[in-house]
This record gives sequence, structure tokens and C-alpha cells, in this order.
Amino acid sequence: MGVLFARVASFSNLLEAARLASRGKRFRPNVAAFSLNLEEELQGLQRELVTRTYRPGPYRTFLVREKKPRLISAAPFRDRVMHHALCNVIEPLFDRGFLFDSYACRKGKGTHAAVERASSYARRFRYVLKCDVEKYFPSIDHEILMGLIAERIWDEQVLWLVRTIVQGSNPQPESLHYFPGDGLFTPYERRRGIPIGNQTSQFFANVYLDKLDHYVKEVLRVPGYVRYVDDLLVFDDDKERLHEIRAAIEAFGERLRLRLHPRKCFVAPASAGVTFLGYRIFPTHRRLDAGNVRRFKRRLRRYGEAVAKGRMLEAQRRECIRSWISHAAYADTARLCARILGKTAQ
Repeated sequence: MGVLFARVASFSNLLEAARLASRGKRFRPNVAAFSLNLEEELQGLQRELVTRTYRPGPYRTFLVREKKPRLISAAPFRDRVMHHALCNVIEPLFDRGFLFDSYACRKGKGTHAAVERASSYARRFRYVLKCDVEKYFPSIDHEILMGLIAERIWDEQVLWLVRTIVQGSNPQPESLHYFPGDGLFTPYERRRGIPIGNQTSQFFANVYLDKLDHYVKEVLRVPGYVRYVDDLLVFDDDKERLHEIRAAIEAFGERLRLRLHPRKCFVAPASAGVTFLGYRIFPTHRRLDAGNVRRFKRRLRRYGEAVAKGRMLEAQRRECIRSWISHAAYADTARLCARILGKTAQ
């Protein structure tokens, strides 16, 4: 057994993975049932790892329609424990090589840090290029992803586990494109798509675009760059240079079998503001994106109805509102909060 795989399969790592997977979910029936027989469940996972008999279970899928429809996939709890066990060990090996300005699902990073960084660049540069990968998670090519992981992970047993999780992905929304060198049937022969919702998927998404990050910063020598999952911002004082950078990013994306969204990629003056992660970022200030405000107003109405019908406690409603206020506080929203919430915001 390889040293790396031994760390993944160790009981202590599986125990920590179970703790991480159950955070905020301890009272859900499937989590409670797993926790009731925790030692036996973890020993069972450990045995399946050592004997290579582990197979992912079926996903539960549902649509989230906020902003845009997205297919969310919920893995069985024991699989979520396995995802955390794998990421606990291999994610740090990759993270140390990730670009500083990659902000999604990394310790010490996150949405607000990405917004702060983008705001600092908006103050420094005249223009911004905004890019969005079209159907990113459904487009991730399994063969390319495994190749990128194998560049840093040599332990064959760990690669087996990664491959088992990747190939166990449930069907994703169709994303069919031809790329240079493809034959007539190539797009139909290559498996692609990983589920939104997995701990491993968030990590794989960072691995998949890491080479693009380094290409933008180290080859194109871009001075201002921020990425959060598949949302990219590039800042520069030269508008024409940004159009050239967009073309270069498109060409590099083809090597990863990715397409930029044709309607969501553009160059604009930084002074006009750019929407990023739910905020509208200007050189001098930030606002909440109008869609974010509309969605919260709808949720606020639903919270009131749920409390009235006994489906939600008043304390839960207030906690949800406080969470949104914390998010809104990263923009200039004092008057907005007062207008929407009134006394509830206090």
C-alpha cells in the first residue's frame, strides 16, 4: 500500500472526514443513521478501500433555479465522507501550487476575498475583461482531468480512488462541442461532466483550470487577474490588449475542451462597473447585484410564509436574514438593508 493511500484509508482520516461531512447536518436522518454506527461504517469504508471494492452510490438530484437553473447532485452520506477523506490528503499537495488569485473553495480565500481583490484591481486599471466558461462542470473532460491529477499524484491506489469517483459521476446536462483535431464521433466518445455539490468536484474544478491560471499570469503576463471557479476577471489599462488576452484564453480553453460563454464575455471600462459573485464592483464602491436583491426579496417573502405556516421557526428566519446582511455588508448597502428589512434588520 502506498504511503499516500495509507493516509487516505487510515481510520483517523476517515473519522475526521465524517466530522467534516456532518457539519451542520448532524440531525438529518441519513447522517444520524451513519453516526449511530460510526465505527462500523468507517471500518466498512476502510475495508472497501483496501480491497478496492468501493463504488459510489446513486445521486439524488434537484434543480436550483436562483439566477440560472443548475442541476445539483447530492451523493449518499458515506460517499461524502469518502470525498472528504480523499481531499484531506491530496488537496494540500495541489493547493500549494495554485495561483494566489484563485479563490474558490480554498482555505483563507472565498467569495469576499475575491471581491476585495477585484475591487483593488478596479481601482488600479482602466478596463476589465470578464469571462465565464460555458457549462463548466458538465464540460469537464474525465480523461483530461485524470491526466492533470496524475501529473502530481503517482500513487496508483489513490489514482484508482480518484478515477472511481470521477467515473461514478451521474449524467450531467448536455455540453456537446467539437474542438480542433476531433473526428465525427469524438465528442460522443469522451466522458465528461462532474456533479455540482461534491467536495471532490470543487477541488477537481480548481485543478482543471490551474494551468489556465498560470498561463494567464506567467505567459500572458497579465497584471490583474482573479478567478472564482469558472468566473474570470482580467484587468489592464490597454483595451486592445484585453481583446487579445480573451482570444488567447479561448485558444487555451480549447486544449481543455472548454468554451467561453459567448454572451457573458466582454471588455468594459472599470468605471462602468462589473458584476462578479453577486456584487457590482466599481473603482470607488461596491453595490449588490440587482438580481441578488430580487432573489433575497423573494426569499424574505417565503420565510414569512413558512413561519406563518409553522414550517420555519422565527429564530431560523432571523438567522437567514442575518446571513444575508453579512453578505450585503461587503457592499455599500446600509440604506438598502434599511429599506428592505426595516426593523427586521436590527
